[in-house]
Amino acid sequence: MIRALVAALFLLPLPALSQTVPEPGDYRMDHYRAPVPDAITGGTVVGPEQAFEMWEAGGAGFIDVMPQPPKPANLPKGTIWRDKPRYTIPGAVWLPNVGYGAIADVTADYFRAGLEKASGGNPDHPLVFFCLEDCWMSWNAARRALEWGYTSVFWLPEGTDGWQLWDYPVAKTDPEAGQPQTGN
Repeated sequence: MIRALVAALFLLPLPALSQTVPEPGDYRMDHYRAPVPDAITGGTVVGPEQAFEMWEAGGAGFIDVMPQPPKPANLPKGTIWRDKPRYTIPGAVWLPNVGYGAIADVTADYFRAGLEKASGGNPDHPLVFFCLEDCWMSWNAARRALEWGYTSVFWLPEGTDGWQLWDYPVAKTDPEAGQPQTGN
């Protein structure tokens, strides 16, 4: 199956593979699932293979910013609600909903606490940000970390989609404790 997907990529016309999206001057505020830029000013873009090497070597914190949908408010009484499980890079800290363009103070505090945990309090500690392929949440989160003074920021734009395409391991995870319940 994966070989077929990789082979299909080689059959795509060149323009489909080389779509260029300019890096915006500020956070992406909407349409978060769309083609992303190929750069992040101040950070380093990595592909799944380089991210895997960093993961195997240890020493880098991995930050998953995949949003977590809230429980619908209008479910009929007695409806059982189950969150969709999140499978991510093993050992990653899952900080849902921190990648929006604008975040509430309580969400920023949650994000800062997660960065503190993943970096061991060292702003020079390598951090790899990801979500899914073509997801602006990880670009926004990496940019925010750079603005907050983190100096070794890596961005994996292919996210767990690209990671899994290479058959790298994933593990079921839960959001980092302390997640705000008030939305973004």
